[in-house]
Amino acid sequence: MGMSSFIIYPAIDIRGGKCVRLVQGDYNQETVYNDNPLEVAKSWESQGGSFIHLVDLDGAKAGHPVNDEIIGSIASSVNVPVQVGGGLRTLADVERLLGLGVSRVIIGTAAIEDRVFTEEVLGRYGDKVAIGIDARNGYVATRGWLETSEVQAEVLAKELAAKGAETFIFTDISRDGMMQGPNVEAIVALAKASGRSVIASGGVTRLEDLLALSAHREDGVGGAIVGKALYTGHIDLAEAASRIG
Repeated sequence: MGMSSFIIYPAIDIRGGKCVRLVQGDYNQETVYNDNPLEVAKSWESQGGSFIHLVDLDGAKAGHPVNDEIIGSIASSVNVPVQVGGGLRTLADVERLLGLGVSRVIIGTAAIEDRVFTEEVLGRYGDKVAIGIDARNGYVATRGWLETSEVQAEVLAKELAAKGAETFIFTDISRDGMMQGPNVEAIVALAKASGRSVIASGGVTRLEDLLALSAHREDGVGGAIVGKALYTGHIDLAEAASRIG
């Protein structure tokens, strides 16, 4: 496929205006890492982060973006692109975030629950849209992982690739926040099934995990989102960026 770039996406999860991490999406298992997400974004940029990944956790729960102000301030203050997910269910939401300077929006739950909306967004914005596929045992989970659908991840990816999706973000929920390493096999399988670029999310714990994923860039693995491991110091962003860039 010749997709040779591999991007490390440092993650900032925003809840209540703060930078937090949840374990397996559980809102009761939260760690606050910083009261100022903008400060964190600037720090990741200075350490070599070439694309920032933002999640509006309040938005994911509410079903519409909540932290627009913080997202806008980050998008306008850093010199690298920003992608945002969390509660995007309407064209107005998508347009508003893109208008704030966001480079790419992530459609998650709506990709399963509202195909008309998803296909319309893909038709209108194409490569400015990533489809977030969060899977539990191979099946797509929705609504901030509170529910599991009867749709298989690979089937959904193939269908949406045919409708114009260029990028998928794949999370194996069982690995998220557990510091156990990513499910490389499932990520590669999704990239091959869809024929599109897949960004790995969940479980990236050590530099070795990033090296293992980047070894599959020719299979379509286009990058990895790294959250907890950056905050705990298990991965040094500057080192990872220089090794993989």
